[in-house]
Amino acid sequence: MTDNLKNEPPSVTALQAVHSGSNSEIDRMGEVDQFSAKELERLKLINGQKTNVQTLNIFRELRTQLLRRNHKKNFVCMITSICHGGGTSYVATNMASVFALDKTKTSLLIDANLYAPSLDQLIIGESGVGITDYLSRVGLDIKDVVYATGVPRLRVVPIGDNREGAAEYFSSEKMQHFINEIRSRYIDRYIFIDSPPVTDSSEARILTEIADMVVLVVPHGGATMDQIETAINVIGKDKLAGLVYNN
Repeated sequence: MTDNLKNEPPSVTALQAVHSGSNSEIDRMGEVDQFSAKELERLKLINGQKTNVQTLNIFRELRTQLLRRNHKKNFVCMITSICHGGGTSYVATNMASVFALDKTKTSLLIDANLYAPSLDQLIIGESGVGITDYLSRVGLDIKDVVYATGVPRLRVVPIGDNREGAAEYFSSEKMQHFINEIRSRYIDRYIFIDSPPVTDSSEARILTEIADMVVLVVPHGGATMDQIETAINVIGKDKLAGLVYNN
């Protein structure tokens, strides 16, 4: 696969993993400029050097548990929250980042957070078209919407400009084909979907069906037990990987 390179502390409970990879394939991935330490800090991105060690270790433990849950196979993991502003993008971005820290793995982060998209800030250069453009237009290739970031081995698919009718796009055969394609091109690619709140949007419920597993972000002090139980029921206990309590 040739990606498009022209632009290209929470606590955890109950999260319920690794394969060495095709290093030759990963080594052929083109990269762009890396984020500086100051940029990583501004973006609240963990990294293997100057970072909050406690937070880094929490995300490493999340990585271990997700890998274990999927029996050492790559997966599609949706990150969602109880409510808007619950920290979904923060958790999704850092989950993808911690997977990319492992030089035998790559990660792909899809921005499906229609109401608060933010992942284009990870892209070096102009983001151009995104997932909603790919799903709604003829003539775009997958490589046209996959962008390199300032984090090695981490790719991003931004939301795009054509967000009307996203529920229909996400439930389409083209979306399923897109997921299958990006998953199979690298056996060591782990896919994360940054989703709207699962109890507030039909799009999130549709994306739950596409994902292998779902991580539910619960803002500390920002949700009742009834709200948490409702979200778990919407996701389904078979899909729920666990909860992340975000401070």
